[in-house]
Amino acid sequence: MITLRRSAAALAVTVALGAVAAPGASAAPSPTPVAIPSGLYGKGDPSFDGVFRQSLALLAQDQVGVEPAAKAVDWLTGQQCDNGAFPAFRPDPGTPCDAKTQLDTNMTAAAVQALKALGGQDAAVTKAVGWLKSVQNADGGWPSWPGSPSDANSTSIVIGALQAAGEKPADVKGKDGKSPLQALLGFQADCDGKPENQGAFGFQPDKDGKLAPNADATAAVVTAAAGRGGFVIDVPRGKDRPIEAAPGCKEGIADPRTAASAGSAYLARTMDENGGFLKAPPMPGSDATDKPDVGNTADAVVALAADGHKDAARKSADWLTKNSAPWAKASGPAAYAQLIFAAHATGMDPSSFGGTDLVKELNATGPAPEKAADGAEKKDDAEKKTDGGSSTAWWVIGAAFVASVGAGLLISMRNKKNKQL
Repeated sequence: MITLRRSAAALAVTVALGAVAAPGASAAPSPTPVAIPSGLYGKGDPSFDGVFRQSLALLAQDQVGVEPAAKAVDWLTGQQCDNGAFPAFRPDPGTPCDAKTQLDTNMTAAAVQALKALGGQDAAVTKAVGWLKSVQNADGGWPSWPGSPSDANSTSIVIGALQAAGEKPADVKGKDGKSPLQALLGFQADCDGKPENQGAFGFQPDKDGKLAPNADATAAVVTAAAGRGGFVIDVPRGKDRPIEAAPGCKEGIADPRTAASAGSAYLARTMDENGGFLKAPPMPGSDATDKPDVGNTADAVVALAADGHKDAARKSADWLTKNSAPWAKASGPAAYAQLIFAAHATGMDPSSFGGTDLVKELNATGPAPEKAADGAEKKDDAEKKTDGGSSTAWWVIGAAFVASVGAGLLISMRNKKNKQL
């Protein structure tokens, strides 16, 4: 399933290439430092990913039996607008949302999954799902920002939210009578005669209507089409399901089952060729593709597991145990949550993931839990570590800058950040 970090990167690329910009994309981030609320996970600027990283953190804690701090849950519910939607961050929850508030389907869908898992938040979940339905595009899909063209990642994360809320995605239809599952099929990528692109899905059509293969979009589609949940999946029981051959470049994908199988074939083949991981896509103006994309690989592990490909998922999960620790430490709570989801999907122990206790590290990025997974009562907040930024925020900020001043500045920021790391 998509993380906001890579969704923003994809948005940055489409904007830089002249695709339709989403509403609000031209607004550059404020230079004024943002105070970090005591109930929020992560120490990075929450302006562009606060609700998303909080939702993933709470969902991961619930998955491993940790009872989150009450103020962490209260912070998330306090971000909801009266119409049911969630923006990325409301610095003053006491001020009502207005026309200037950038409502976001990704934030809202992530919050739905977290609040439903925690329980006791039915009213908030119902309002959020109602808002998501109200901004569904005619083609059955969703964009991140209402009013924009649908994209594969946003459509997939909303499907996960609908499933979590007890809805049947096939019955939730846009004005054209199409469901989000039908919308997913429309994101099949163009092969351009390259067999290695068979089975891939794209994020969103470019200005010429073409869909470039995108591993993150493919992982999102596989997870949604498999129908086993969103960030946290219902792991299939039984033996490993072998990878099937993907449809040919000129063959259409007619149903979600075929879409999941095709995308799984693309992901497994690509990660095998790389040695167990997915590579980061090049940023605008750069051809560099050798850097591993740890977060995307974690998403792909969950996707393969959701589609029943246990052996392929475990192979890349093993790679994560050896290579994810520095990335997670630099990235913060959402990254630890992603790895916990991958561990759950492959039957691995998140408290001993390549020598890292993912649960402990996640808990340390925010308010101390009410009760830890082992039953220990929470300690004073002052005893916790205070690190744990958020790379998701940086990537969303990058997308906003691309929309306003072009790709050059984003590349400069990316290079500067890499040097700092």
